[in-house]
Amino acid sequence: MGKKILVVDDSALMRKVACDIIERDGRYDKPERCRDGQEAFDLVKKNRYDAIVLDVNMPKLDGIEFLRKLKAEGIKQHVMMFSTETGEGTRRTMEALELGAMDFIKKPDSLSSISGEEFAANFLNILAVVSGAGSALAPSNRRESSEELKAEKTSSPVALRPSVRVDGEKLIAIASSTGGPKALHSVIPLIPAKINAPIIIVQHMPVGFTKSLAERLDSLSKLSVKEAEEGDLLEKGKVYIAPGDRHMKVAKSGGHTRIYFTDEPKREGVRPCANYMYESIEDTSYSKICCVVLTGMGADGTAGIKDLIKHKQLHIISQDESSCAVYGMPRAIANTGLVNEVLPLNRIADAITREVGLRA
Repeated sequence: MGKKILVVDDSALMRKVACDIIERDGRYDKPERCRDGQEAFDLVKKNRYDAIVLDVNMPKLDGIEFLRKLKAEGIKQHVMMFSTETGEGTRRTMEALELGAMDFIKKPDSLSSISGEEFAANFLNILAVVSGAGSALAPSNRRESSEELKAEKTSSPVALRPSVRVDGEKLIAIASSTGGPKALHSVIPLIPAKINAPIIIVQHMPVGFTKSLAERLDSLSKLSVKEAEEGDLLEKGKVYIAPGDRHMKVAKSGGHTRIYFTDEPKREGVRPCANYMYESIEDTSYSKICCVVLTGMGADGTAGIKDLIKHKQLHIISQDESSCAVYGMPRAIANTGLVNEVLPLNRIADAITREVGLRA
């Protein structure tokens, strides 16, 4: 049997598009569909679904209220959001991710985009992760065997590298992807305002959504959080999130370290790419880097950290499997044997603070 999917959207066109894409993939049964959150909630109370594709704006019960009702009733569901790029749309998408949605896909801007192969491929990649159908890059016409899925989810014991104390300036560099916005909400607001280092973040998200993420984190945090801008000077106690679709690097400039962007091709299939960020730190004057790899599919961050450790003293923190939405990126770095700590999400902020210290 394939995975069971429920598609919830008040647009008949989007319901048809999503269901047609799902039906062409051999990993899924024929999806069920409904027009609003109340109808979906009634179904969820009676049936089990491997994933729900959920619109935000709907009559009767919208996507946000639907997620709140799931939380209030203690009903656990894997949810993938449909989103729009408007200011209100990005804000509500961030709210949905805080409420437990695992990931989202931006609705196409045109009819040609709706029927395009790129949208279908992105949709299936995200749905595969959210539903547990296997690797996001698995061919759409095959189903993984139970043995393959078991192997994919099995982790080897992690050998931890001893930490070394180093004097001098420090930098915190965080990489995250699927499940990352919610994870960042459990880390950044818990870091003290007097943290003795700047924080730079690569979170895989489309254009426009990183600004909403930064604004939301800023409103919840003691730190100042912003979507990074060209030429930003890195300052202690401030958080800089790479904007969607731009590679972010840091570089020395007139005795300071500033942020710069490039439109080079995607790496690891993403832009911004954490590997690019980590590699750029090599030529800065920071004595020690606290590298943190949070939930996400793939292995972005691992190659960059492996390169950076040849040139800098690193303290590497990997989120543990039990607290990850997707144990891909953290597993990749943990398996290198370079990590100093593998921690549940609720202990990462304290570990970062302990490692870099506070300003007087």
